[in-house]
Amino acid sequence: MAWGDQIYVMRSLAGLQSAYEHHGIDCGDGTVIHYSKRGEVPKVTRTSLLEFASTQPVTVKRYATCYLPDATIQRAASRLGETKYSLLLNNCEHFATWCKTGRAVSHQIQDFLPFLEKADPDWVDQVLHQPTESGDEQAQVQAILDRALADIKPVWNNLQPQYNRAVDELRDWHEVALLAMQQGREPVARRAIARKLAAKERAQTLKTDLDRLAEMTETLLRNAKKIS
Repeated sequence: MAWGDQIYVMRSLAGLQSAYEHHGIDCGDGTVIHYSKRGEVPKVTRTSLLEFASTQPVTVKRYATCYLPDATIQRAASRLGETKYSLLLNNCEHFATWCKTGRAVSHQIQDFLPFLEKADPDWVDQVLHQPTESGDEQAQVQAILDRALADIKPVWNNLQPQYNRAVDELRDWHEVALLAMQQGREPVARRAIARKLAAKERAQTLKTDLDRLAEMTETLLRNAKKIS
């Protein structure tokens, strides 16, 4: 661990122990710049390494390409006092990764909620800032999960019939091609084979989309169960 490193420790979320990584930038003098949630409003602040770690082991996030240490710390210091924290859009990892690489990315949030890659940012921001019955992050995360599951269903219902039609077309054009070849009608067979290949490619693309939706649904249901 050295000055300018992006570091993180494991923290709990919504009652889950070691649920996520809390990131910050090591200043090399025993302090860390990070999004602190010690006060009423989360704020980018500079605290001691001991306070940042909270007795947890500290791990360094490595990159093949990143800013030099002094530039990283300068970028972190430029945002001291910022209070624009968002669990899903501007969290501690977004902040630290931006300082280190120039890209505000949170891989753990993308893994936790894959649908966010295509979610409407305005809607997500509205959910995160609207009052919730319990007023805590658990209710906010649950609202996001519920919306994601609701959004997946119509997409699945739209793709599944398209996939079935593509599979049917693939089978039909295969039979047409075989019959044409048996009858010695090569031009017809070639056209049928071309249609068959097009249907096969379309079916494969739709199958990939359906598999991804299924994977997203499994992830969402698994995480919903964790926070319930």
